[in-house]
Amino acid sequence: MILWKIFLAFFIPGILGYGGGPASIPLVENEVVKRYEWLSVNEFSEVLAMGNALPGPIATKMAGYIGFQQAGIAGAAVGIFATVAPSLILMIALLSILYKYKDSPKVKRMTMYIRPTIAVLLGLIAFRFFFSSYEGGGFWHTSFLIATSFILLEKVKLHPAFVIVGALGYGALFMS
Repeated sequence: MILWKIFLAFFIPGILGYGGGPASIPLVENEVVKRYEWLSVNEFSEVLAMGNALPGPIATKMAGYIGFQQAGIAGAAVGIFATVAPSLILMIALLSILYKYKDSPKVKRMTMYIRPTIAVLLGLIAFRFFFSSYEGGGFWHTSFLIATSFILLEKVKLHPAFVIVGALGYGALFMS
């Protein structure tokens, strides 16, 4: 019965939490703290802080931790599955519809309209990252990291993971 409760505690916020992990956090808190009383508000805030400190999607990390705390490895697996199941089901359903109509002129036109929008959104994100980096690290550090990253990625063809680790190391040595 506990596995079913874990499933419901994370499946319902996964369905209703439009906008990803940050949007579903209040819904998870309602299920975990108020409905099932597995954690206190203080314990939930500690789990949230730990989830924010680790890389990856926050909702799945919280589901894995809380599920493990309640029912061991099986609870963690059920919690993680319940968190990703709504998105997985919707993606499979939409993919089958898209695959069915992939040769439709309307779908091709829609895809062509979406591409520039995605490019603009990615450009805005890059601009925001640049601006926050400039404010936090200054002109010279930001310029050095941009130029070095460009050279390493485009000219040397170094894997992006190594560039990220190098930038982290640079920040730890020279910007802390």
